[in-house]
Amino acid sequence: MHDFGRNNKLGILGGGQLGRMLIQSGIDFNIPFAVLDPDKHAPCATLAEFHHGRLTDYDTVMKFGASCDIITIEIENVNTAALKALAKQGKKVYPQPEIIELIQDKRTQKLFYQKNNIPTAEFCLVDNAEEVKSKTSFFPAVNKLGREGYDGRGVQIIFNENDLQKAFDAPGLLEKLIPFEKEIAVIVACNERGEIKTFPAVEMAFHPVQNLVEYLFAPADLSEEILQEADNIAKTIIKKLSLIGILAVEMFVTRDGKVLVNEIAPRPHNSGHQTIEANSTSQYEQHLRAILNLPLGDTNLLLPSAMVNLLGEPGFEGEARYEGIDDVLKLAGVHVHLYGKRITKPFRKMGHVTIVDVDVDRLKEKANFVKQTLKVIA
Repeated sequence: MHDFGRNNKLGILGGGQLGRMLIQSGIDFNIPFAVLDPDKHAPCATLAEFHHGRLTDYDTVMKFGASCDIITIEIENVNTAALKALAKQGKKVYPQPEIIELIQDKRTQKLFYQKNNIPTAEFCLVDNAEEVKSKTSFFPAVNKLGREGYDGRGVQIIFNENDLQKAFDAPGLLEKLIPFEKEIAVIVACNERGEIKTFPAVEMAFHPVQNLVEYLFAPADLSEEILQEADNIAKTIIKKLSLIGILAVEMFVTRDGKVLVNEIAPRPHNSGHQTIEANSTSQYEQHLRAILNLPLGDTNLLLPSAMVNLLGEPGFEGEARYEGIDDVLKLAGVHVHLYGKRITKPFRKMGHVTIVDVDVDRLKEKANFVKQTLKVIA
């Protein structure tokens, strides 16, 4: 028995586009939402009971959580001490605060893989820039900040001694630079009763400079063995963490066919946006099913799909305008999602476009057309 709506007020820490799509999905389940975000004009501000405040402030999160029955996140940078206290009071907090805490720091994340024999690139922990300089035998390497790096920020490649000025002067890690063939992601979900389901792997193409996902294709073009290996790794991680909710697992496929975990995110993820149109159940609905302890939905891919991120064009800042939207909407199988962000800035995520097509070559042509035609300017 589920009394949808009455005793299931769902609080989301973060009011960005992931929260927005979670609310869009939750409307079908009659779920009342409350949202906390530091931006008065956040994408969720007009869609739910909205609270303005800092996600990292203990008292703010405690006060917000007091009126919610279930609490979830759409961003990892939140006050986990407050979430632990709310869980002690009997609130359901999914993903669990201890897991958010572990994932918040890339150092503890990597140590977790090491301890649980989960394949990942060789690494060593460093406390500051000086320590990076002493590890020349480890180069070429990726220097990652332990905390608060996201969307390509907090990541630097150090090929040799000439790049040492890029080293972060803060706790982080050095990771062996992997000459990978492909970067893929598998989204996996688990509910309270321990039911686990994965979405088919997707393959990502990155912006060469900004280190942001530009494109995404599903299904990933890989052998059955590699896809199975990636699927098993994602299931192993969610089991070892005992996480309830959704988990995105980003992985590298090396040139010799090894699958290595790069990073994980305990929330809906950029690599799952296309599931809204392309899969039987979207990642957003799956997250809700998992945290409400409902049966998990079928994750079958209905059609091959591509997803293009709509980023603010370089050189433009101000009220967003969308150039080329008519031309893009004329194409069959194209779905435009705008995130309700009024102001555009260079490389800011302003929306995404999903394209579905039975023909994979045509799909890639359309993705290129969207990329070149639809521009966010000011």
